Amino acid sequence: MFLLTAVALCCSAVAGTVAMFEPTPAPLPAKQVAQRMAIEASAQTPVRVVGAPFEPNVNPSER
Repeated sequence: MFLLTAVALCCSAVAGTVAMFEPTPAPLPAKQVAQRMAIEASAQTPVRVVGAPFEPNVNPSER
């Protein structure tokens, strides 16, 4: 139990130290965010679904 506590404390200290020195990204203006979302939405390729659509079984007694 002592070893588990010691390892947990050491790992959390290392993770905290790394998190303090990690640079935070600058926020993007709203216009750039909107443009990026439009580009990502148009870049998606359509997929073909094979099989019957999923319908959840809401009443298990009736199949």
